[in-house]
Amino acid sequence: MQDTAVKKPGAVSIFFRALGSNIKEIGTTFVGGDWKTKVSYLVMGFGPLMRGQIVKGAAFLACEILFILYMTGFGAGYLAKFSTLGTVETKKVHRKTVYGDNSFLILLFGLLTIIIIAAIILLWRMNVRENLREELALKEGHKLESNRHFAASLFDRNFDKTLLALPMAGIFLFTVLPIIFMICVAFTNYDSKHQAPTHLFTWVGLANFRELLSFTSSGLGSTFIRVLGWTLIWAFFATFTTYFLGMGVAMLINRKGIKFKKMWRTILVMTIAVPQFVSLLYISKMFASDGIVNGYLLKWGVIHDAIPFWTNPTLAKVMIIVINIWIGIPYMMLIATGLLMNIPEDLYESARIDGATPWQMFWSITLPYMLFVTGPYLLTSFTGNINNFNVIYLLTQGGPKSTTLAGNAGHTDLLVTWLYRMTVNDTNYRMAAVLGIMVFIVVAGVSLIVYNMLPSVKDEEGFQ
Repeated sequence: MQDTAVKKPGAVSIFFRALGSNIKEIGTTFVGGDWKTKVSYLVMGFGPLMRGQIVKGAAFLACEILFILYMTGFGAGYLAKFSTLGTVETKKVHRKTVYGDNSFLILLFGLLTIIIIAAIILLWRMNVRENLREELALKEGHKLESNRHFAASLFDRNFDKTLLALPMAGIFLFTVLPIIFMICVAFTNYDSKHQAPTHLFTWVGLANFRELLSFTSSGLGSTFIRVLGWTLIWAFFATFTTYFLGMGVAMLINRKGIKFKKMWRTILVMTIAVPQFVSLLYISKMFASDGIVNGYLLKWGVIHDAIPFWTNPTLAKVMIIVINIWIGIPYMMLIATGLLMNIPEDLYESARIDGATPWQMFWSITLPYMLFVTGPYLLTSFTGNINNFNVIYLLTQGGPKSTTLAGNAGHTDLLVTWLYRMTVNDTNYRMAAVLGIMVFIVVAGVSLIVYNMLPSVKDEEGFQ
C-alpha cells in the first residue's frame, strides 16, 4: 500500500507562496480597481477619503506625509551613507574641530530608516487591501461603516490593536533595533582604534567571525573553544548540583519525624535574602590568600603555605561550583517542597506494600514527577547559568589571568564575562558583538535540543 501522506510545505515555500499571492493581489487590484484605487497606489488613503472614510484615509495620508518629511529631512542622508558608514573624518583645522561623519549615528539611524521603510511598505500594502475591501463591499451593495463607528471600534472590537500599538513601537525601538544594531556591529571594525566621532569604522564582512574561529597566532579560536568548554561545564554542574541537592534537602526536611522544619527552611532562605553583591564579595575576600580562611589555617598549623583558592585555575573553578551550590540550593528547595507535597501519598503506600525500597520509590515515583513538572525550570536554569555573570565576576572577576588565553580572557571567564571584558575594559565592540551572537547560538541551540527532550513536552498527558 502506497503512502499517500502529503508532505507539508516548508517555511521557505510558505513564504514565497505568500509573497507571490500578495504580488498577484496587488496587480489584480490595480488593474480591476477604479480610479480612486489607482490614485491610492501613489497617494495613500486617497480612495478611503473619496469614499467618505475620513478617519482611515486621513491616517494613511498622514503616515505617508510624515514618511516623506522624515526621509527628505533626516533619513535619506543617513541611508545614503549606510553602505560606507561615512567617509569624512573629524579633523582639527587651525586648532578648530571640524566635525565629519559619525559612523555610530550613521549605522543607528540608517537601521532605523530601513525599519521605517519596511513599516511604510507594510502600511502601503494595508492601504491597497483596504481599497480592495471597500470596492468589493460597494459592488455587493453594502454600505461602508461610518467614521464614528470605525473610531468607536478602536475601543471595542479593535481595542487589542489600539492597546498594543504603543508597546509594539517601544519593543521595536528599544529591543529589536538595539539587537539588529549589535548584529551589524559584528560585521564592522568598531573597536578602540575606530571610535566615533573622531574616527570612522566601516564594514568588514565576516572578518571578525574568521578571527574568533581562527586557530592562528592572531586568532581567538583556541581561547573561544576553551572558554566555551568551561562555560558548558560550569552550566552543567551549576544546574544539576543545585537541582538534585536542593531536591534532596527538601525531601530530608519533609521527612516525618524531622523537627523544626520551618526553622531549617528559614535558615536556608536567608541566603536568598542577602544580596549576592554582598555575600559573594565577602566570600571572595574570605578565601583570598590573605583572607580569614587561610589566616586561621596558617595560625592553627594546618597548612604551611596559603591555599591558592583564586590563583590556581582548577581550584578556582571547583570553588566557584561549590559556592554556587550554597547559593542555588535554597531556590530549588523551595520549589521542590511545594511539588513534593502534591505527589499522591497513595503511590508511596502502594510501593511500600509491593516491597519497594526508598531508592526505588525515589527513582520510579519522585524523580519522574519532579522532572516532568520542573523540566522547563531545569532548562531555564541551565541557560541562565550559561549567562550567569554575578557568581563568576563577583568571586574571581574571570581570573586568574592567563598568558595562554588571547583577548584578555581569564581561566574562569564565561562567554558572558569575556564579552563584558571586551566591551568595558577593551572597548572591542566588534568582537564583543561577534561573541554575543555566538552566545545566542549556543543558548538557542542547547535550549531547542533540550526542550524537545523534556518529558512535559513529549508526553503532556503523562501525569494527568
